[in-house]
Amino acid sequence: MKIDAVELILFRWEGIPPTRYHPASVNLTGKSTLGLLRIGTTDGIDGYAFLGSALNPADTDAGALVRFLKPLLMGKDPLARESLHAAMRQRQRQCGLRVIGACDTALWDIAGKAAGLPLYKLLGAGRSSIGAYASSQILDSREAFAEEAARFKADGWKAYKIHPPQNPDEDIKVCEAVRARVGDDYPLMLDSTWSYSFTDAVRVGRAIERLGFKWYEDPLNEEDIYGYVKLRQKLDIPIMATEYPFGDIGTYAVWITERATDYLRGDIPVKGGLTTMLKTAHLAEAFHMTYEVHHGGNSLNNLAQLHFACALSNTTWFEVLLPHGAHKYGVVNEIEIDRDGLAHCPDTPGIGAEIDFDLVKRMQVAVL
Repeated sequence: MKIDAVELILFRWEGIPPTRYHPASVNLTGKSTLGLLRIGTTDGIDGYAFLGSALNPADTDAGALVRFLKPLLMGKDPLARESLHAAMRQRQRQCGLRVIGACDTALWDIAGKAAGLPLYKLLGAGRSSIGAYASSQILDSREAFAEEAARFKADGWKAYKIHPPQNPDEDIKVCEAVRARVGDDYPLMLDSTWSYSFTDAVRVGRAIERLGFKWYEDPLNEEDIYGYVKLRQKLDIPIMATEYPFGDIGTYAVWITERATDYLRGDIPVKGGLTTMLKTAHLAEAFHMTYEVHHGGNSLNNLAQLHFACALSNTTWFEVLLPHGAHKYGVVNEIEIDRDGLAHCPDTPGIGAEIDFDLVKRMQVAVL
């Protein structure tokens, strides 16, 4: 079996609700583009992935995928993921990790289909579902956060994570309001998206320790390893870093050797695919660390990451980033959370995404 096609269809994504998580992560236009990547083979098995998100339109990276990775992949064995991933990583300075992640995802889809197994079984999972937590965007008031958290708790979701306004004093008030509304036992987390000085990070961290939060995510600049080491010495609450900066498995080593984080973190577009994530999760396990899967940015990435999360013994929850309309598009069988707060993997071979080809054709912009 050889790769005989690498095709990328760009299509419009409209009607995205106003979305903000950080000053650099905002979509107020309601528009973006996705790319449907198809890697075809001589055996007639196609692997699919999406490129892009509501915050990073696919046309930003599409040309690099076609120019740098298509020639590399054509004619190769699609099951040789290790060698293909290594070769793609050698080109990451030219093409970036988002396109490597998309290609790697499509190759994993081919592998599952060739084996006749859903991806979670191919990865050796002992479970087909995992508990989900709701992950907020920045909301307009303390009450809005509290109401949203209470609603997801009532619907059976396992936990709620706050992306706060990023003003330390107000952020503490938001956390207090949410804790008061959901009660002492409901799991809460805080993701401050790299927004604090060291002094403010200590102050907010001590406040959420008192409130019984599960983890404290990204309070400092994503490259401030020195600051994270000091912060861990000051606080008892687990620190979660390593979602950024962009990088493959080598970028994690210093965070472990310097003891700068309690948990490791990653996703398909930021780390260059499931291949990197799988290695990193096993690295975390060797150090008795949790590896929590970050949101994947689009529907197909999230399906792939759901399979992956179910296969890991050191992952505790599955993240669902809000609002739904900013992260669900182009797939018919979107992930739905049941009344027990569980996300369930599709049981068909490969990733199991039912791609809405009619929508893709209707909103098509270009074929590369």
